[in-house]
Amino acid sequence: MRLILMGPPGAGKGTQARYVADHFGVPAISTGDIFRANVSQGTPLGVEAKRYMDAGEYVPDEVTNRMVRNRIDEADAAPGFLLDGYPRTLAQVEELDGMIEFTGHRLDAVVVLTVDAEELVQRLLHRALTDGRADDTEDVIRRRQEVYTEQTAPLIDVYRARGILVEVDGMGEVDEVTKRIFAALDDVAQS
Repeated sequence: MRLILMGPPGAGKGTQARYVADHFGVPAISTGDIFRANVSQGTPLGVEAKRYMDAGEYVPDEVTNRMVRNRIDEADAAPGFLLDGYPRTLAQVEELDGMIEFTGHRLDAVVVLTVDAEELVQRLLHRALTDGRADDTEDVIRRRQEVYTEQTAPLIDVYRARGILVEVDGMGEVDEVTKRIFAALDDVAQS
């Protein structure tokens, strides 16, 4: 199974990614994790990415694309993968299409978690308190929501037009949302 898990910050992607990936026996691939691994290992891509991360800027598509390509080329991703945090732009969609096509497969589904905007803000404010994230102020959280709406939400229409979009209500308890995702993916044919 080759999946993308999308949704605005605070929708529960990271939490759900673990359960969904385990269910399908594929790795959950988070771009944040890839960045941190490459930086901690001091890889050439990690050194390059760190320059942008330290400046508080987005890591450019070309660096992100190479990291994702390297990760999905690893043996554990041969039977499939779940991407969390990628793609984020239309250019990354095109790059991912090429990566998957090269393997002789296709993207099976794109799951979008939908959550009420105010609920997202409250979840992230709560996470900021419990995880000690002092930089996650309400203004910063709302700005991240705006960036998602401007840059990433348009990808939903691309995948809807391809007929592979699966929208799942992300409100409620974690296990309820997980059951909804599994039910929605029951009818998806794997490439």
